[in-house]
Amino acid sequence: MHSYSSPGNSMFCRNFMRPGIIQASLKTQKKIIAGNTRVARNVNMERLRSGYLFPEISMREARHVEKYPDAKLISLGIGDTTEPLPDIIASSMANYARSLSTAEGYGGYGAEQGNKALRKAIAETFYRDVQIKETEVFVSDGSQCDITRLQLLLGSNVSIAVQDPSFPAYVDSSVIIGQAGDFDDKSRMYGNIEYMKCVPQTGFFPDLAKTSRSDIIFFCSPNNPTGHAATRQQLEQLVTFAKVNGSIIIFDSAYAAYITDDSPRSIFEIPGAREVAIEVSSFSKFAGFTGIRLGWTVVPEELSFSDGFPVIKDFDRIVCTCFNGASSIAQAGGLACLSPEGFAAVCSITDYYKENAKILRNTFDSLGLKVYGGKNAPYLWVHFPGSKSWDVFSEILERTHIITVPGSGFGPAGEEFMRVSAFGHRESILEAARRLENLYS
Repeated sequence: MHSYSSPGNSMFCRNFMRPGIIQASLKTQKKIIAGNTRVARNVNMERLRSGYLFPEISMREARHVEKYPDAKLISLGIGDTTEPLPDIIASSMANYARSLSTAEGYGGYGAEQGNKALRKAIAETFYRDVQIKETEVFVSDGSQCDITRLQLLLGSNVSIAVQDPSFPAYVDSSVIIGQAGDFDDKSRMYGNIEYMKCVPQTGFFPDLAKTSRSDIIFFCSPNNPTGHAATRQQLEQLVTFAKVNGSIIIFDSAYAAYITDDSPRSIFEIPGAREVAIEVSSFSKFAGFTGIRLGWTVVPEELSFSDGFPVIKDFDRIVCTCFNGASSIAQAGGLACLSPEGFAAVCSITDYYKENAKILRNTFDSLGLKVYGGKNAPYLWVHFPGSKSWDVFSEILERTHIITVPGSGFGPAGEEFMRVSAFGHRESILEAARRLENLYS
């Protein structure tokens, strides 16, 4: 058997890269592309409305840059972290990667459920007081990927409820899997989804007395986009509602590290939640791993389907079938994040973003605009009464060269609101505050 550096392989690469072969290959591809197959398009994909929110924003940003090539664009839109990783974390990943070049340090596939040491560290760091076991923790390549795996676990025959407004992936993944039904242009809602209105008038929490039963309840706290962290009393109501209705809560705690008051950081702080909830979370926003990709899902042993079968066993099967495990290099970084020195370092970065949020919140307050969030989350939810959110997005972009996110992209209840991200370098945040003051003062 030839190795990858064998002469045979080298000859193959040289021959394949010859211009004539490349041209022939391209001609073949064009012939194939020109015709249609006999495979019907997935009808659920046809039900998706326009483009996914954030790629749409990126396209508008690109057009703006083309129109104003010399403008200094500031992004307060897509919630991407900006500050460098602490050295202890970057070094741990670099050292692990270097060790892969040695016989002693090399390793191939790891456990699909994640590095045992990392699973234990997650359980002890975030769930020590609620007795989550390391075997109930599944390490992944991010919470958004886990949301889709959970959808695959649950299938197309379940009914779902989402906060309105909410992170678009909950709705879009429900459409793709076949749960959502048809879209109504007038209400801007899918027929089979229960939209739980979470607006200032309701304390950003649904009126559960008016909420129909659903099999699955997606709930994010602190919420993306509103920045609201549900109170203990609110989450107690939610768990009780789920128990009475025999529902499962999928609780997204990706922004828990930003909570500054006594709001619960995990659904499992609420008595009874182990019987009705799954929690997804992430290293992305608290550790700056948006590009490194690392997250986790907690599935308690007590959680079961209507026939008594443990949910954790089916989720383990989904993970083992659809996933080969998170990158071992990323997991080395995750372990460093949860060391005493590493955890202190990442907490200092979340404090930096919290200060950014305070600056922006003070700016909007000074302009007389009603602003929510920004205290327990890196997002501010700003109200522009009587305005279409995409119109506000366009005005801010055109007149200040600042990217924001239109609230309507998060659901019908997001109309008239804008989501503003606090992720950014301090000088950019201060400059954005100055531009916004000039626009609205």
